[in-house]
Formats: sequence, C-alpha cells, structure tokens
Amino acid sequence: MAEGPVFEKPIVLLGMMGAGKSSLGVRLGEALGLSFRDADAEIEKAAQMSIPEIFEHHGETAFRDGERRVIQRLLTAGPQVLALGGGAFVQDETREQILAQAHSIWLDVPLDELVRRVQKKPGKRPLLVGQDVRAKLSELMRAREPLYAKADLKVDVGGGTHEDAVARLIKALETCLAKPQDA
Repeated sequence: MAEGPVFEKPIVLLGMMGAGKSSLGVRLGEALGLSFRDADAEIEKAAQMSIPEIFEHHGETAFRDGERRVIQRLLTAGPQVLALGGGAFVQDETREQILAQAHSIWLDVPLDELVRRVQKKPGKRPLLVGQDVRAKLSELMRAREPLYAKADLKVDVGGGTHEDAVARLIKALETCLAKPQDA
C-alpha cells in the first residue's frame, strides 16, 4: 500500500476465537507498514505461562484482569496492529479503552467456518475444553456479538484467502478514515 492512510492510533482486531485475528493481523501490519502485537502472546510473556495454564492455575477472572492491564499498556504504544483474545472486547473497561484510543475492527466469520478453524487447535482454547465446540461457539457468539457490534468497523473475513481478507480490511479502514469525523 504505497500511499495509504497514516495511522495515529492502534488498529485493534477483535472477534471470536478462530476469526483470524493473529494471522490476519500479521499480514495487515505488513501491508500497512505497522508493527503487529498479539495481546495473548503479550499476556503469556507477562505471566510467564500459557493462557491455558493461567486459566487452570488462576481462573478466568485473574486472566481477564491481567489481559486488561496488558491491553491498556499496548494501547499506549502508538500506531500498530493489535490482535485481541476473543473475550477481551467483552470486558467493559477494556472495550471503553479501545473505543477511545484505537480503531477497532470486528472480524466476522460464520459459525460453520469458526467450528472448522478452532477444531484444528483444540487444546489451545481453554473455553472449549470438554465442550461441544459448535454449541459453545454458538453460545459465545450470541453473548458477544452485541458487544462486538460496538466496534468502529465490522468486516466479513470468512472464506477466501488471507490476501482477500486483508484487502477487505484495508478497504474498510480507508473508507472509515476518509469519512469526516463529525459526520
């Protein structure tokens, strides 16, 4: 992208587990000339344990508290592409920080495709352990989508190649940034 928009704030990717936040985030960062950070990787680094280990040893509440603090720190690091964990944007304080300090994009993917994607890495998803994957994802989608809808943009990244999805993301960002902010 030779003469694309100049970003003054982070671009935050949110959505369900399996939506492609990390894989697309890396590619989007490269296309925009921005660094990429993965909030989950940063949480693991800060905690010095994996997310499944954090859930197992400390529980989801402790994980969410650490997640909030890490995301708060990352949001102050300037323009970058930041991929969130699937539940991060659901947390009120985290969502408010993101909406105030970043460009937020909901990566939307149909349920059938999410099920296929997450079943490729079953042990990496603590909320799916011992669950019927389709039923749990459907339940999470129903609960989270009204909150995801508060994002600045919603982009369908289901189907097609990573390159197709990145092109849709860039087009959505360009369209959003071209609009007058007071409109």
